[in-house]
Amino acid sequence: MDRIEGLTRRRLVAATALAPALMTLGEARAQGVQPKRGGVLNALLTPEPPVLVLGVNSQGPTLQAASKIYQGLFKFSPTLEALPELAQSWSLSADKRSYTFKLQPNVTFHDGKPMTADDVIFSITRFHAELSPRARSIFAKIKEATAPDPLTVVFTLDTPFDPFLLMFDVTTCAIVPKHIFDVDGAKAAEFRNNPGNQRPIGTGPFMFGEWQRGSFIRLKRYDGYWKPGQPYLDEIIFRIVPDSQSRGVALQTGQVQMSAGNDIEPFDVPRFQQQANLDMTTKGWELFSPLMWLELNHRTKPLDDVRVRTALSHAIDRDFVLRRLWFGVGKVATSPVASTTRFHEPGLKLPGFDTKKAISLLDEAGLKPNAQGVRFSIRHLTLPYGEVWTRLAEYLRTAFKAVGVELVLESSDTGGWASRVAEWNYDTTINFLYQFGDPTLGVERTYVSSNIQKIVFTNTGAYKNTKVDELFAQARGAADPKERQAAFGAVQKLLVEEIPQVWIMEMAFPTFTDKKVRNAVQLGTGVHGSYDDVFLA
Repeated sequence: MDRIEGLTRRRLVAATALAPALMTLGEARAQGVQPKRGGVLNALLTPEPPVLVLGVNSQGPTLQAASKIYQGLFKFSPTLEALPELAQSWSLSADKRSYTFKLQPNVTFHDGKPMTADDVIFSITRFHAELSPRARSIFAKIKEATAPDPLTVVFTLDTPFDPFLLMFDVTTCAIVPKHIFDVDGAKAAEFRNNPGNQRPIGTGPFMFGEWQRGSFIRLKRYDGYWKPGQPYLDEIIFRIVPDSQSRGVALQTGQVQMSAGNDIEPFDVPRFQQQANLDMTTKGWELFSPLMWLELNHRTKPLDDVRVRTALSHAIDRDFVLRRLWFGVGKVATSPVASTTRFHEPGLKLPGFDTKKAISLLDEAGLKPNAQGVRFSIRHLTLPYGEVWTRLAEYLRTAFKAVGVELVLESSDTGGWASRVAEWNYDTTINFLYQFGDPTLGVERTYVSSNIQKIVFTNTGAYKNTKVDELFAQARGAADPKERQAAFGAVQKLLVEEIPQVWIMEMAFPTFTDKKVRNAVQLGTGVHGSYDDVFLA
């Protein structure tokens, strides 16, 4: 092993030294604040997650809360530099195929059992490989996984794979206890139905305490945490407040000290930016780079016609959506790869707002309006993540009506939404997916035909194009970044021509914190950090 992947040895040592707390005692004292133990952080969580086991569920609220219970091998800086977490250090062989991870010593799960290399290998090659189609295709590249000793793991790939390290953040690959889940050769169904899912057990700084459905989730300090003296907080309580106005009141009055993601509706952001006791940032989404689109089920005619899909793109005023619904928080999409993600192709243009072109294309497709002016009708499953998504659905209904398309709105809760999308029981919906720093990890899954599955966040829309499949495969297999850029550039151009989904916005979510909350957003994953270094001043 002759080099450290992504870091020089000197920088790795520095990163390791900083790992226990991103704000050191010296830095805190220089600011007149010393990290201290104690206190309860009350945070909003919207909507309520269905479960708190990462891998079993990967929706946004689950990731935010459960990232305090579980940990990954690494965490990532805002520039996507890998920093030590459960992996103390790592090295890469000269042929770029074998990764050796040295694990942190003295790490235990919340039930007191030690975390070892066996847990890491099980989590990666079985648990997440079974549960996550995205992980499965990547971890299939692991041809050998060995544990030379309890604190060393070696993964040998079939070929070099450039974005491999990006797979090991907690939100993608949390390390779970083998002794809980490895029961009689269990697979995905057994993992999802494991009784242990009711009381999740991880290695993180906070352990599961209590969950009163519809009210709150309480996490409490794990006294056996492997970083001495941490975490600082006694508890984190995630408050489940379905009503957006009540969430706003809770933040305004100090009943909660933090909001993130969908907690505060975009139309309320300007008001809270003016509140003296609050700080706001849109940082902390660098790894995820969420991109939002109108998802189309290609099984539903006439959505299988590129002219119709292009017409729907022309019917949407993205600038209006950004300015009037999201109040400028975000950016208009130009490609299926976000501008903040590696290998984004600049200069691409989506079919822009033009109702005349939309009408002309629908006429060309032979979709003439009836006596009521309706060319065709489709069901739209509204995303149940807050009021702004309802407003977006209502805007789309109005925008499509202007070109003769009837959008029939249907509602559901978060679990029902995920179930219906997974069962292909929708015509259109709104979706936004994380890109995880590289198109192979977060973009490819939506468009390759091999990933058409009855699982949410796969190619549920059933888009098929052999050339797209070939270009994504080429980018996945290339070791040279220039080759990957060429393949990704070509596939983005092709997708923009075909409009398999109607991309709308690059999302940016505001995080509001009371000024006494320190270190809430320090990483490229923001509020999805472990929070072992968060404290109340």
